[in-house]
Amino acid sequence: MILDYEPGDKVTNPNNKEWGIGQVQSIINDKVTVNFENAGKKVINAKNIELRKLGKWKMDLKKIVEDLIESFLNAGDLAIELRKKGLIKEIKSDNTPVSNGDLEINKLISKKISEITPEIPIISEESLENKDKSNLKNFWLIDPIDGTHDYINNLEEFTINAGLIIDNKPVAGLINAPAKKRMFYSYGKDNAYEFSNGKVINLSNSITKNEGSIKFISYSNKIKPEIQKIYDELGVKENIKMKSSLKFCVVATGEYDGYVAEPRAYEWDIAAGHAILYHAGGMITDFTGNEILYGKTDLKNTSLILKSKTIL
Repeated sequence: MILDYEPGDKVTNPNNKEWGIGQVQSIINDKVTVNFENAGKKVINAKNIELRKLGKWKMDLKKIVEDLIESFLNAGDLAIELRKKGLIKEIKSDNTPVSNGDLEINKLISKKISEITPEIPIISEESLENKDKSNLKNFWLIDPIDGTHDYINNLEEFTINAGLIIDNKPVAGLINAPAKKRMFYSYGKDNAYEFSNGKVINLSNSITKNEGSIKFISYSNKIKPEIQKIYDELGVKENIKMKSSLKFCVVATGEYDGYVAEPRAYEWDIAAGHAILYHAGGMITDFTGNEILYGKTDLKNTSLILKSKTIL
């Protein structure tokens, strides 16, 4: 029997998806020893179970993302349609708003993602599933409606988001801003795109160096001292308030040069935008220059500094 994986490769067991992704430790005849992230070490009989190699997904990131675009556009249409009909609103236990629109969009995109990558667990803001699992390295992060306040108040700065995390790093992202009629997606370096007005634009090829004043996005009109200090160090002359992950997108396109935030919000708020910005040639770190990684126990964000390719 010829196996298409070897020690060190990452695989999944389609018969036990809850085991998560594992790393092949050894292969002796037909016995494959795999250390799974959610189930520990298992010995698999390759004659009975065909393990799936994770490397195939890495090569197919483009296909995974492109297969999701239509669903994200449909989700945007559904979000607008539900809002026109009148949303049913509630306040969650953390004192933030949620609507039936958030929940319906979550169902739509989670279902499609599960169909395309059934072995990769999903963590969504609007679901309890998988949030209690520790040490996840490979998973989807979904925020079905980021900017719910804008969504329920007939404003425009809300987005639909999904980011794919592999080895605790974002490797693909999709963000639809339906009220703005702008769809963003990425699946690798120099492969970040915007679809709007019937056209697809490669963001990496459309960004030029900023020779003028540096403009940043902020989430509040009141700039805190620690953020103002970073503004001063970077030479920021202007800032404009903007909500939701749309901030990441307009930094990725070069419309604005960056964004700074102290620790706040959760990983699902930033994963998709992180991928898109990075793949468009931008940079994201914490206040001390450390790389942003995902899968933290509480899923809470660290401090953030976003920089567009325009100022790098």
